[in-house]
Amino acid sequence: MYGRKACQLVKDFNSGEKGQLVAFNNDLFDQVIAESSQHYFELQSLIRKMQEKELDVQTSKNEDHFGALIHHLALVRNKRCLMAYLYNRAEILRNLIWKVGPVIPEEIQEKLSHSEEEYLKKHSASLKSYMSRSDLDLAVDMVPPKDPYIQVRVLDDIGEGIVLSDDKTVNFARHSMHFLKRTDAEQFISRGLMEELKG
Repeated sequence: MYGRKACQLVKDFNSGEKGQLVAFNNDLFDQVIAESSQHYFELQSLIRKMQEKELDVQTSKNEDHFGALIHHLALVRNKRCLMAYLYNRAEILRNLIWKVGPVIPEEIQEKLSHSEEEYLKKHSASLKSYMSRSDLDLAVDMVPPKDPYIQVRVLDDIGEGIVLSDDKTVNFARHSMHFLKRTDAEQFISRGLMEELKG
C-alpha cells in the first residue's frame, strides 16, 4: 500500500516522549525516499505515454491519467511525511540549543543523522555569530534575576584555567563551591556540570 512506510516514519517520531529525540531512522527514511523515486518514475512514464498518444494530460480522463494521479498523490504524501519528520526533529534541536547551549550532550548526538549534525553546527555558528556581533547573550534567562551572583557547586570536574567574563581564570574541581556571575555559571548548569545552591 502506498504511503505506509512514510506514515510509519511519522509514527516513529511520535513514539518518543514529547520534546525528546528518538534515534534517526535511516533505514525507514531511505525506504520512503526509494518509494518516492519509484512514484516519480512511474508518474513520468505515464505522462510520457499520454503525450505519445497525443492526449492532453490535463483534460484526458483515461486509465493513464488516473494512474498518474495516484502516483502524484502518493509522492506528495511521502514528501509531506518526510518534511514533517525532518521539521519536527529540527524544531527539537533548536529548542535544545536554547536549553543547553551549543554543546549537545553525547547521548543526544548519537541519535542524530549526519545532515542533522551539520544543521546543528551551522545553526549554532549562526547564533554565536549574531550574539557576538550584537554583543548580546540570548541564551541567558529572559526574566531578570534578583541577584546577578549565585553560589554553585561543581558536580563534575570541569578543569583548570577556565576564563570567566571578567577575564579571571578559575579551577572548577569536582565538589568545589564558587560564587559566580549568573551568566558565567548558566552554561555549566544547563549542561549538568554545576548546580545552583539556594538559600
